[in-house]
Amino acid sequence: MIPEDVLKNIRRIQIYTSRMVTNAFAGHYQSVFKGMGMEFEEVREYQPGDEIRSIDWNVTARMGHPFVKKFTEERELTIMLLLDISGSSYFGTVNKLKSGLAAELCSVLALSAVKNNDRVGLIAFTDRIEKFVPPRKGLRHVLRIIREALYYEPEGKGTDIPGAMEHLNRMTNGRAVTFVISDFYDKDFKKPLSIANKRHDVIALSITDPRELDLPDIGIINLEDAETGESCLVDTSSQAVRNIYRADALKMSGERTRLFRSINVDHIGIRTDVPYLQSLYTFFRMRERRR
Repeated sequence: MIPEDVLKNIRRIQIYTSRMVTNAFAGHYQSVFKGMGMEFEEVREYQPGDEIRSIDWNVTARMGHPFVKKFTEERELTIMLLLDISGSSYFGTVNKLKSGLAAELCSVLALSAVKNNDRVGLIAFTDRIEKFVPPRKGLRHVLRIIREALYYEPEGKGTDIPGAMEHLNRMTNGRAVTFVISDFYDKDFKKPLSIANKRHDVIALSITDPRELDLPDIGIINLEDAETGESCLVDTSSQAVRNIYRADALKMSGERTRLFRSINVDHIGIRTDVPYLQSLYTFFRMRERRR
């Protein structure tokens, strides 16, 4: 039995994000993702006006006159949400935790999918695969995904993006539009992400809190790595220390952005202190123009 307060919170997020999908993304999702794949339907005789590129030369040679391949647009897509629920996701200093923001993003994307009659699935991961929800349709299924994204209690604390990519490839048949929602505090994930992107359409949503970029001047504090447990004392009253911290953070962020660009993975930067609606809207418009 799910507690009443949990049900209320799931319902609240479902209502909030459903309005966002209806008001802000109506039409954008379909125009961006529909028709990304084509399914072979049949071979038929060539007719005036057919594309020469569609001629099936093997059948044409066998039959003695031209035949063309006919394709139909795929009407159903599989949307996979790869959700990082490692220790670093349970951090946030503005508005909400990164994990809560990630759950909202899952809700928006899942509801967009179900409104267009697409299947949607979830892989929640840390340094292991924590939860796999096979892709299905329907609002009841979306509510389950929201519940798992909000309340699943992970066993691991670290981050294994290559392991999540491997599980994606193993558990999905055919091509999937794949959203990886993470802060990407992991190493050596470039090659696995690149391999996955050759089979799927991978989009990275990186979530950042402002305190991961800038330290406040609040004296000596103890900083602890939420994934490894390592800690150190830092004198935040030192301008030099704050400058080094910011420079390292910006360097890491820049390297991550260049990595995504180098393997042709679309990247959406999300911050806990900035409404994510504009970032998603910009992404959809960019995809529309590119198509």
